[in-house]
Order: sequence, then C-alpha cells, then structure tokens
Amino acid sequence: MVVRHALPEWILRRSRRVGPFARGWLGQSYAYLVGPEANNFVFAHDSHFSHFEAMRALIPVDGPTSVVVSDPPEHARRRSLIRPGLHHKQVAGYVDTMARTASEALAGEEPGQPFDAHELFRTVIRRSTMRCLFGERVATHADAVGDALQPLIDLTSVPPQLLAVHQRLNTGRWRRAMAARSEVDAFVFAEIDRLAAQPDQDESQVLSVLVHGRDGSGSELSREEVRDQVITLIAAGYETTSAAMGWALYGLGGRPDALAAARAETLAVTDGQPVTADMLPRLRWVSAVIDESLRLYPPAAIVPRHVVRELTFRGHHIKPGTMVIYSPYATHRMPEVFDRPEEFRPERWLDGLKPDQGEFVPFGGGAHRCLGSVMATTELTVMLATLLARGSYRLEPQRVRAVGLTSMHPRDGIRLTLSA
Repeated sequence: MVVRHALPEWILRRSRRVGPFARGWLGQSYAYLVGPEANNFVFAHDSHFSHFEAMRALIPVDGPTSVVVSDPPEHARRRSLIRPGLHHKQVAGYVDTMARTASEALAGEEPGQPFDAHELFRTVIRRSTMRCLFGERVATHADAVGDALQPLIDLTSVPPQLLAVHQRLNTGRWRRAMAARSEVDAFVFAEIDRLAAQPDQDESQVLSVLVHGRDGSGSELSREEVRDQVITLIAAGYETTSAAMGWALYGLGGRPDALAAARAETLAVTDGQPVTADMLPRLRWVSAVIDESLRLYPPAAIVPRHVVRELTFRGHHIKPGTMVIYSPYATHRMPEVFDRPEEFRPERWLDGLKPDQGEFVPFGGGAHRCLGSVMATTELTVMLATLLARGSYRLEPQRVRAVGLTSMHPRDGIRLTLSA
C-alpha cells in the first residue's frame, strides 16, 4: 500500500487544481513550483537563489560553511575539494567495505525473528559511510558519533520559524542540541588536527583530501570548513540513504513477485560470494528497485530555495524574499510524468524507462545537485543485494507513516522477518 506524506501531498493536490505555480504565506511569501518544467526552471536559475537562507535549518548540524548551504563563489570552491572522494571510480573502491559492513550486521539477525530493518540499516549505513569516507579509525566511533548527532538531526525536522524561537529562548531542546554539537566538534576537530600533523593518505582518503586538498588556485579549506564538510557527509550520508533503504524494503516487501525475481537474480549474480563492484551492472532488478523507491519516496520530498533576484515563471513574478518550493515527491507522483505513479513497479525501469530532464529528480539538479548521489545509489544497491543474498523476507503487519521535512523517512521503522 502506498504511503503518503501530508505536506508534499498537499502541494501535489493543489497543483492539480491550479497548475504548476501557486502562492502561499507562512510567515513569509511562498511560491510552489511543481512538475518537470518547474524543476528545470529552478535548476537553471541557481544564481537567483540563496541556499544559505533556504537551508538555515541545517546550519546547526552541518555548520555555516557546509557545501549544502553555500552560495557562489564558495559553493563551487568547496564542491571542487569534496568531489574527488565521491567520484565513480573512488566509490567503486568502497563496495567491498559496504558489503562487509552489511554482512556483519545481518549476521546477528535470526530467520523467523522480526526486527526493525530501517533502524538496522540506519546503523549499518552510518558505519559503512564512515568506514568508506573517513577510515577505520574514525569508523570505530560511528555509533557514538551517530548518537551525539541525533539531537542536532532532530532539529532539522523543526519548521524554520520555530527553530528561531528555540534558539532565541534557549529551550531545552536547543541546549541539548548545542551540547551534542560541542561533543561532535571535539571529536572531529581532534581527527582533523591529528591528520594535519601526521598525514596518512592510506588511512582516510576523503578526510585527507579535505585536510590537504587544494583547488586550481591553490586554495584550501579552513579547519572550520573541513569540520562542516565532514559532518555534512556523515549526517547526510546516513540519514537520507537509510531513509531510502527503508522505503526500498517496504516497497519491495509489498511486491512478493518482484522480491522473488530480485532475489533470484541476486543469487545468480553473487553465486555465494560477497557483492563486488563488477557485479553491480548485472544486478538489474536491485537497481530497478532502488530507482523505483527513489521515485515514489524521494528522501528530499520538498526542497526550498530563497529568492534574492526577481524571477518570472509562466508570467508569474517572484520577488526577492520569497521562498520557492519545488517537490521531487510531487513530480514523481504526477500521472502526466509516470504511468500509474502511485504503484511500486520496478519493472518500469527494467523496461527501459528513461525520464526526460526534470522528471526524475531525487538528487535535485543544476549546480547544487547532490554530490553524494553515486555514493548513495551504490550503497543502497550493495545493502539490498547483501540482504537478498542472505534470504528472502516478509513485512510484518504494521502501520507505516512518512515523516520528516529534510529527510522523508518511515516513522516507527520498517519491521520485517527474514525467511529461513
């Protein structure tokens, strides 16, 4: 059964009534742009927006210099210094680590015993991300860092208008988050300083790139900039990817025929061996399941952009100070874009579906397209294939609800049981 999220669902329903453009007011002017044409318009006008203003809710977690909240020209500089560690070839080198981490965690789950797969893979993906990007030394602290980050991540679900109130009144929630930030910062800065004093490219490739990297002009990241990129990669790496994993398990679990087909293909490809990089192109069913889950349940269900230069879309003038909202969720569920959009049908991708520009946008687009898209889809493919190689599964009776503003995830988890 398809799960809906209230806010992007409202945006979708409204667009059916009034078209791809609508105005709103929630403490400030809002403009809702829906559909492929609207998405492409937003991506093509990146210079008209301030990402710093739009993404203020992420600053307590990621920091003010994070690439996610950066505006030009700093965005391009920071992006260029992060990109090498997330290149296709580099990510292929992480596959063995991803598969090993998944196998270690799944070894503790007994057939016939229900468990929260979303929570399990949240832990697995956090460990895997930290192992791949920052090395074994940092990864030994993955669970502690994740626990410390949680009060900060919880803040991102607070509407921006209320977040400012928490900060101004120094509420208990805000104080807990700031104490958590101090704890995380102490750990991350210690690792940055250690690596700066004793470079070790083999131990922590991405952290080494961040600490010692230079762009074309010889510029480097400051100590605070490195901290912000590290936290961004950790938090975004496991929060959004684990959300997508939960939805993939839920969608596939509701299609026993597709589950059987994906498992049969996985067993044929892996032949009893751990998943490797050269196997990935042959895992067509698994890849299709990942694409379909990202279509129906994109973690970034809505994305804000703060207007700083006037825009005109279809004759509608959008003034500075307006918050533009575009929605991958709404686009992906439009019948004009995808046939039978509310059905979980991985087959659509096996049949050669190739969406046009602006139609399939789980990672955004334009200058701010997600840097970690290759890392995320690779990790999801490896995790799901490792699970299917271990055994089939069934969903437990449960009520699944979609929550989260910056990362749409299943509330109360996804409970399933592995088959014997």
